[in-house]
Amino acid sequence: MVCRVGIAGLGVIGARVASRLTAGIEGMTLSAVVSGDSEKARRTLAAMGSAAPVVSPAELARDCQVIVECAPTAAFLSIVEPALDAGRVIITVSAAALIEHMEVVDRARANGGRVIIATGALLGLDAVRAAALGEIRSVTMITRKPPKSLRGAPHLAVIGVDVDAVTEPTLLFDGTAREGARGFPANVNVAASLALAGVGPDLTRLQIWADPTLERNTHTIKVDADSARFEMTIENVPSLEKPGTGRITALSVIAALEGLSSPLKVGS
Repeated sequence: MVCRVGIAGLGVIGARVASRLTAGIEGMTLSAVVSGDSEKARRTLAAMGSAAPVVSPAELARDCQVIVECAPTAAFLSIVEPALDAGRVIITVSAAALIEHMEVVDRARANGGRVIIATGALLGLDAVRAAALGEIRSVTMITRKPPKSLRGAPHLAVIGVDVDAVTEPTLLFDGTAREGARGFPANVNVAASLALAGVGPDLTRLQIWADPTLERNTHTIKVDADSARFEMTIENVPSLEKPGTGRITALSVIAALEGLSSPLKVGS
């Protein structure tokens, strides 16, 4: 039986996932797409050889069994709510939006749906989830990004910083993952994912640096638990189209999709 997959948002992540589905993922087919720019989406799909239609969120929920949500943050609920009401599986990297709307998890539970947060641009979530079954004493994440990757973040207006004028490593934020997700919604979905895997958004500490000496988006996580103490760093190559999004993010979504049907799954 072929699983019908829909994609909400055909930007950097969605287009890459759509291309892989069109090329072929065993047991899956791209059935429909939601986009804020329907004409552009149709051109993108045609260029990759896909005949998938551009539909409304309600039609996506009706026709697709699995929905990859990679739309702008403002569209999160409009995509997720009808899909979960229909008992669908959601794969998303929008953890920052999710921690502001945890009620959708109850919606999933009530209707037989499921929300899967793809690993995205982070590492170590399996270890954090396992440690959370015991006692975690502290979780800290330090994000360092080239200044251009942070352009447009709401917190920059609050603190009055022009990241394009930054000439040395500059600390922009030091607080909780919840506060960081609000101030940098397009940049720290990774911190929100870490929080949900571990001790929650209000106990997870986050620092965000603009660092003009870097060319890659860099995340370091430090965890102290009764089962293990570990520190890990990942350096992500920014996508050309959107520097704030690492190239590995779309690949992690594809890996999550493949994990739904693969006879072998590595990692918890």
